[in-house]
Amino acid sequence: MSLTLCTALPLAACSAPDEDDGKAAGEPPASSSVEPSPTVSADPDRAAKEAVLTAYDAFWREQVKAFAQADIKGTDLKKYATKKALGSAMGDVLVMKKAGTATTGSPTHDTNVTSLTASGSIPKATVQDCLDISNWKTVKRPSGEVQPFPTNQPLRYITTATAEKWGTQWMITELTPEGTRTC
Repeated sequence: MSLTLCTALPLAACSAPDEDDGKAAGEPPASSSVEPSPTVSADPDRAAKEAVLTAYDAFWREQVKAFAQADIKGTDLKKYATKKALGSAMGDVLVMKKAGTATTGSPTHDTNVTSLTASGSIPKATVQDCLDISNWKTVKRPSGEVQPFPTNQPLRYITTATAEKWGTQWMITELTPEGTRTC
């Protein structure tokens, strides 16, 4: 995520007063007027968006741990995911365990909060992610033999997540890989 705030700052030239104008040093000439510096209002939802992305990153960090060991034990996945997102991750782990596979490496993300409703009884957000799985390999356990991606599997694709704020914690509630939408 990248936030860029730009402000335009007026430049003031300073010069020594004329010796015979009778003005004290540093006093502006009578014809000048002091104008307030323009201000840029910050995104009022910036802190909430950052909190959503922090929870999203933590969810992925814990999911990568779970997939690497084909087990959610020893992870904090339940701290950051619930509902469909948690169920899906747990289902994937179960499939991996039965197949005798795990993952190595990790995906990379290019994320953005695309919607945020901070008001209401349960604040909600949507995250769009360009997920890159090219360095996240499925391997056979215990040999470590890399399993090739399916031939039609894009390595970079859009993933959409929904999040809800439960108390003070943002939780990932649903993760939708959109494998046909590459990025």
